[in-house]
Order: sequence, then C-alpha cells, then structure tokens
Amino acid sequence: MNIRQIFTASCAAIISLSCAITSVHAESVIIPKPPVLNASAYVLMDAASGEILVQKNADKQLPPASMTKMMTSYLATHELALGNLSEQDQVPVSVKAWKMGGSKMFIREGRDVALIDLIKGVIIQSGNDASIAVSEYVAGSEDAFVDLMNQHAQRMGMVNTLFQNATGWPAKGHFSSARDMAILAKAIVTDHPEYYALYKEKYFEFNKIRQPNRNKLLWRDPSVDGLKTGHTDEAGYCLTASAERNNMRLIAVVMGTNSENARATETQKLLTYGFRYFETHRLYQAGDSIKTLPVWYGEETAFDVGIAEDLYITVARGAKEQLEVETLTNEFIEAPLSTGESQGSLTIRLGDKVLAERPLVALSNVTEAGFFSRFWDGIKLFFIKLVGGEG
Repeated sequence: MNIRQIFTASCAAIISLSCAITSVHAESVIIPKPPVLNASAYVLMDAASGEILVQKNADKQLPPASMTKMMTSYLATHELALGNLSEQDQVPVSVKAWKMGGSKMFIREGRDVALIDLIKGVIIQSGNDASIAVSEYVAGSEDAFVDLMNQHAQRMGMVNTLFQNATGWPAKGHFSSARDMAILAKAIVTDHPEYYALYKEKYFEFNKIRQPNRNKLLWRDPSVDGLKTGHTDEAGYCLTASAERNNMRLIAVVMGTNSENARATETQKLLTYGFRYFETHRLYQAGDSIKTLPVWYGEETAFDVGIAEDLYITVARGAKEQLEVETLTNEFIEAPLSTGESQGSLTIRLGDKVLAERPLVALSNVTEAGFFSRFWDGIKLFFIKLVGGEG
C-alpha cells in the first residue's frame, strides 16, 4: 500500500458538496395568455433552448401530411453532409416515382436528375415524385428509406412519430405530433445550416415548370425563412414555420386548420406572440470557466469547470434578472482528471421551476503529481478531513 492509500484509508470516505447560489429578486413579469388557435394541435418552440412556449395537444398523434417530407429532405442532406452522396449525383427516376400522384415536381421516368434538384423539388415544390426518387436513391427502396426515417426519429426523441412512407401520403399508422415536428425542424435548422437556406426559396423551376413554395409566410413575413406545409383531407392544412428576429429563432407548428390561409394566419399568431413576449439568452458558452476548484495530488493545485455545450435559456421578457444559478461541486477532488470528466452540476431556476440542469465538467486534464507532492497532499488532506469530521 502506498503513502496516498495509507492516508486515504485512515479516514472514512467523505462526500461533500459546496453550493453557490446567485439570485436577484425582482417584481414578477406579467405577460398575457397565449393566443388560442383554430387548429387541432400546435406548438411554439425556441430553436436554441428547445423551450416550449405555447402548446395545445402537443403530443397528440396526428397525420402530418407533407410535413413528412422534412424528414425526407433531412436524410438526403444528412447523407450529403457525411460525404456519402454528392449534390450532382445523377438519380434515376423509376416508374414508381414518375407515377406518384399528388403534388409533383414533374420528373420523367427513365431520366436522370441531379440529387440537389430533387431535394429542391421535395422542399420547395413538395414533390411526391421527387420524394420517392430521393428515397430510392438514398436507401435502395422507399421501404428501406422509411426504416431510416423512423430510426432517425427515435434518435431525435420523436416519441409520437411513426412514418409509413417518404411523402406523407395518407397511410394507416402514419402519424406524428406537433412537438415532434418542431423537434425535426430544430434538427434541420441546427444540423445542416448550409442546406436550410433551401427552405426560404419562393420558387423553383424544373422541366420548364415554375412552381411557388406553398409557405405563404415567406411572402408575408420577412423574418420567416422556412420550413414546410402539408395538406390532406384527413390532416387538414398544416404548417411548420421558422423565423428569426434579433438573433432569436422560433419554430411554430400548426396542425389541422381548415384552409391554406388559416394555417398561415394561425402560425403568424404564434410567432408574433413569441417574439413579443419572450427572449432567449446564452447564459454560458461551451468551454468557458464557470468555477475554479482545488484539486489534490495533482501537478496543478486548481482547475476550471464549465459546460460541454452552450446553454440557452428562454424566459419572458424582463425575467432574466430573476434567474437563480446554483452550482454543486465535489469538495475533495483528486488527480488525475480528464477533460470532460463530471465534477458537479449547474442548475438554472426561475422561481420554483427548473429551467436547465447541466453537468459541470473539467475543462483540462490534471496529471498526477510526483511522490513527494502526493505525500504532503496526503498529510494535509488527512487533517482537513479530520477537522471537518470533528466539526
């Protein structure tokens, strides 16, 4: 048994937490109730924090219609981002794709079409034919592609979604929810920003046929820059839209309205309410030091902890000053330490509500010191724990 083990074995293991709480008390912020929409279900989400600001029947399983194509386009751009496919790949058009009914890009059987054009046909023209062609090229068949769609939905946490096809064509057991569509939209915005710009294009021409984007908000609101409409008799008129104002991005999903105009109008109500009464703040940046902690038996005597990813919080306007920040950290920390190793937690509260919890991780490695440094640290730590235990 070495010297360090002798000293640490001489006293009982003590787990202690140091707690730092910062809070500023202010008068309660008052905002009006959210608008009540004429729709089966809806959600308003902040894209950075993931906070749900408004919801009704957010988890109700409903047919998503052509909003399904958001997953189709996501998978295609995901393969492009991975380098598995190229934008100029020539995709053969099958008889199945050519014959597909509903909204069309008007591709022709037996012709080859550039993959990037098919993706535009999916996003801008809502082409069912383009969706089938993309699915067959990416996965070999639409059935195999649907399996990929459902695997990615599970990975994203879309727990109320099950896809049966790549188009949103009515099918038994094909459903999603307003919350899940918002989750998917957030992934499109954040995972592949280089392709998100396609969603704001108002027109796309292919085969000498120019068609407009069905998202009317692209013309009505300059802050709106995507995403996708949907409509079937069963689903009603649906829309997933995203807008950015003053570095704040919101995602609105409205399902089951009664007209093309209504889905745009009702969605606009959510976006207007969200931007008017809420604000998003980046409280901490990934890699920034939040606290400096002492460390024993190390080449260094202290190290910094922070969070692994940027932390965004969405609150009512004026409520930032009421946030409470609490850090809990282990008191007796011993080297060696590795970057990313959890050494505590960070909690953000607003009143009684917990807004966020994140692990506090080491921002650097701490190597173990030499024998004599460890020996003296062992003596000091032994008496510190002894005194602490008697107290």
